[in-house]
Amino acid sequence: MGFVFRSVLFGLILQSLIVAGEYFKPFNVSYDGRAMIIDGERRMLISGGIHYPRATPEPASILFNLMWPDLISKSKEGGVDVIETYVFWNGHEPLRGQYVFEGRYDLVKFVKLVGSKGLYLFLRIGPYVCAEWNFGGFPVWLRDIPGIEFRTDNKPFKEEMQRFVKKIVDLMRQESLFSWQGGPIIMLQIENEYGNIESSFGSKGKDYMRWAAEMAVGLGAGVPWVMCKQVDAPEYIIDSCNGYYCDGFKPNSNKKPTLWTENWDGWYTSWGDRVPHRPSEDIAFAVARFYQRGGSFQNYYMYFGGTNFGRTSGGPNYITSYDYDAPIDEYGLIRQPKWGHLKDLHAVIKLCEPALVAVFSPQYIKLGPKQEAHVYRDNGSKCSAFLANIDEHSSATVKFLYQAYILPPWSVSILPDCKNVAFNTAKIGAQTSINNNGFDVVSYLSDPTNLKLMAPDAVGYISKTWSFVRESIGVWSNKNFTHQGILEHLNVTKDQSDYLWYTTRIYISDEDVTFWEENQVTPVLTIDSMRDLVYIFVNGQFKGSAKGKWINVTQPVDLIQGYNDIVLLSQTVGLQNYGAFLEKDGAGFRGQVKLKGLKNGDLNITEYAWTYQVGFKGESLKIYANGASAEWTELPLDSVATRFSWYKTYFDVSSGLDPVALDLSSMGKGQVWVNGHHIGRYWTLNAPKDGCPACDYRGSYNSDKCVTNCGHPTQSWYHIPRSWLQASNNLLVIFEETEKNPFEISIKSRFTETVCAQVSENHYPPLHAWSQPKSSNGTISLNSTTPEMYLSCDAGKTISSVTFASYGTPKGSCQSFSRGNCHSDNSFSIVSQACLGRRSCSISISNTAFGGDPCHGVVKTLAVNMKCASSSSSSTETIASF
Repeated sequence: MGFVFRSVLFGLILQSLIVAGEYFKPFNVSYDGRAMIIDGERRMLISGGIHYPRATPEPASILFNLMWPDLISKSKEGGVDVIETYVFWNGHEPLRGQYVFEGRYDLVKFVKLVGSKGLYLFLRIGPYVCAEWNFGGFPVWLRDIPGIEFRTDNKPFKEEMQRFVKKIVDLMRQESLFSWQGGPIIMLQIENEYGNIESSFGSKGKDYMRWAAEMAVGLGAGVPWVMCKQVDAPEYIIDSCNGYYCDGFKPNSNKKPTLWTENWDGWYTSWGDRVPHRPSEDIAFAVARFYQRGGSFQNYYMYFGGTNFGRTSGGPNYITSYDYDAPIDEYGLIRQPKWGHLKDLHAVIKLCEPALVAVFSPQYIKLGPKQEAHVYRDNGSKCSAFLANIDEHSSATVKFLYQAYILPPWSVSILPDCKNVAFNTAKIGAQTSINNNGFDVVSYLSDPTNLKLMAPDAVGYISKTWSFVRESIGVWSNKNFTHQGILEHLNVTKDQSDYLWYTTRIYISDEDVTFWEENQVTPVLTIDSMRDLVYIFVNGQFKGSAKGKWINVTQPVDLIQGYNDIVLLSQTVGLQNYGAFLEKDGAGFRGQVKLKGLKNGDLNITEYAWTYQVGFKGESLKIYANGASAEWTELPLDSVATRFSWYKTYFDVSSGLDPVALDLSSMGKGQVWVNGHHIGRYWTLNAPKDGCPACDYRGSYNSDKCVTNCGHPTQSWYHIPRSWLQASNNLLVIFEETEKNPFEISIKSRFTETVCAQVSENHYPPLHAWSQPKSSNGTISLNSTTPEMYLSCDAGKTISSVTFASYGTPKGSCQSFSRGNCHSDNSFSIVSQACLGRRSCSISISNTAFGGDPCHGVVKTLAVNMKCASSSSSSTETIASF
């Protein structure tokens, strides 16, 4: 690694450790009916959600990239003013009274990093968070407190809730992290979407809501408190909106500003489902409409989604990835064009800010049947306008202040000076980035003679030297117990493991066996109600499985005369994270367990003596950790896979910045660890084969509208944070529940491989051409009308080749451009000269820039397609070897 590169990274580390107080002088935060007031000034604020446990704080060495600082920097570069995060109670207090504020749960470090970048922080303490997080953020031990009922006027719950909320507020105060102390925290949230379930608790729900508000304010944090989706919030708490669109929302008092605490720019995903995406044009439309109609604070949920490491995903059945189609993807890579399109929108909103904060409400002008304008104009020279076309199908030409404007369908044009359009939500000028399809970075074994290519066309699918350990079925240690009857799953496991074994023994008579033979019937095991997954074994043999949420299970079984062992493996796949009465939800089995089809009627085995065993032996031994003792055996290439097996191998990793992922598409279901770090659950359930049509951004969005991955596993790739890796001898451990061997597992790098863009000469001028007012009475001026194209590769990459360039009338779209009838012969050379060998470049879209007009009287467009590669070597940099 070069000295310059090390110096840059070392500087980043030092910068990340600067305390927030060195960036802010103490300032007060208040609000009025128009906006949040920061240090005496109204502000239009743009916030981005980053959940600190869904990323990693820092690297093990300067060889690796920094997640928290990098994510915060990319958010700031994207035009974000505020970082938002929940506080995760079950992560901070996994055992009652035993706190964790280290590693991914180092909340203080995260808040200080936000402040060190000059950004504000919105801390949503809750402590119920939902967030598709296990148990909604509640620690499971909470449900065991006698007499407790969650989120209602219940003394045991309120005592525990207040204790934790006070713990967080006191910690932030002790670290001087509130705005009035010079810290970045400008706003707090108590509870979370309680209005959705308040009526479930009757009058006790309303009493609890008022208590929560009074308790929070009484802690003396000194900044405003918010309750989202709480239309009956008290007068001293700001109620706010969550949803896909909040432009029609108004708080319950004209003394409160209009806040949008969750703008869902994507959606979460369940195993076996299609993957949802929200178009960039629609999310920009929603944001523009919000500020157009009087909004003043908007938070993207999520700006970076990240990963549900370990067993933190909720549900049931939410996947390990929490990518959320966010502007920054799960691996920390910028998602284009969403990030860039929103960055341009944010810049335009900032241009409009002087006018937006100058008046309490805009002037409304109807421009057509589905077209309207909102104008922000003070008594002086400040004037900004938003022109909206909410027609889902047709463009419209409207007249505004004696000028004509063409509005595409389902779009908003923004005029910072009430004259010139600086941005339209449906016209994307940002580049499109396409990630590699999983460049396989596994290369060699320590013994090359063991190499075996599994398929000639499956690049990198190479067998590795693996070891294995088989798990027992049922009871495996003396840490078991026997109880008369079926116990509730969580009451036994306390969520220390996903798995719980139930074992009992039954006696089958000769008469029953004869009855089955004579009548050609098979006995059936039934379970009245089950969640999330059950595996059924009889006499050590697997008979079947079922998955679902509180479903009926019917499983034919083979029984022999005499004693038969019935073994049920109950499994949770993320605890319920939403709804009322979470403490009563539970897991495992409900109702009766019976054997049907016996000669003398059904055999109810519910109240039999059942022996209980929590988890697997490998979990107990922490077989996934370095130094753990286990009897590993080398796995032959031709071995027959069996259920419930642990697999182990080692791999090396070279330096670099590219994120790293495991491709587990060849496996079935289980969990995975790297160097003792729990990556998460995996499950290769396929999404339905149909239901993925082409996406049209126009019209109201919902999570089923724009989906992908039909016919493919919902999730195949699993993020390994660079900070969890070392240069060599990385331990990879897989626990596989189904009959799959690990020989086709591969480790791959993630990076932006292709960048492309298409910008016309009649596109809007670059935002830097606008001059901000120099004083409160200044006017915004436009210094240039020439549009520009911006292209950029990831950090550590440069533009290695130009695969297409045409200034004229190119056809097609990204990765499939072709020349049109009009084409400038200078296109390729001019683009190459401007961009090759650089990480980023810009190109003016004009006849002058391309040496003349290739076709008079025609609107010209520049279309470009480029490849990115490592700046120090080829694009096929080897990352790892087994």
